[in-house]
Amino acid sequence: MAINLQKGQRENINAPKFTIGLGWDTNISSTGTSFDLDASAFIVGANGKILSDAHFIFYNNLKAPDESVIHTGDNLTGDGDGDDEQIKIDLTKIDSAVKEICIVVTIHDAQDRKQNFGQVRNSFIRIVDDSNNTEMVKYELEEDFSIETAVEFGRIYNKDGQWKFEAMGVGMKGGLEDYLNKYN
Repeated sequence: MAINLQKGQRENINAPKFTIGLGWDTNISSTGTSFDLDASAFIVGANGKILSDAHFIFYNNLKAPDESVIHTGDNLTGDGDGDDEQIKIDLTKIDSAVKEICIVVTIHDAQDRKQNFGQVRNSFIRIVDDSNNTEMVKYELEEDFSIETAVEFGRIYNKDGQWKFEAMGVGMKGGLEDYLNKYN
């Protein structure tokens, strides 16, 4: 049975291989333009910075150098039920310098399209154990991000040798470039 988390809650991840599923629904009629939300992962060291440019995982760089983090591809519409985008994590391959993996979702061309997360609903992040396809944790974002165009959904981090997940739900007015500035 999955644990439903609230913002700020943390839970141990007791699976060496798992999939991070991200989902959302958009309100196309509010802007007249379709939405393109993009999931990204920032693989971060002890200094709070990405280990290298190759450790920024997004639609144009789908795999970490050691293939410990793999983005399954960009979903341009977000149509349908379930996960809209997925990121696979294999902790057995992860570099020992990695201390955190931050999971962010941004709206592509949000400023030009006049879009924000206030027009996005039913957003969630979940972690599924790959060994048995069981959902371990789920966090449903319930905040109204009426001006934010990017949200850090959650983070996977290593504390004293134990990998954990923290439900974040932290919005930012900006895009991928702003997160790159934060983690570079």
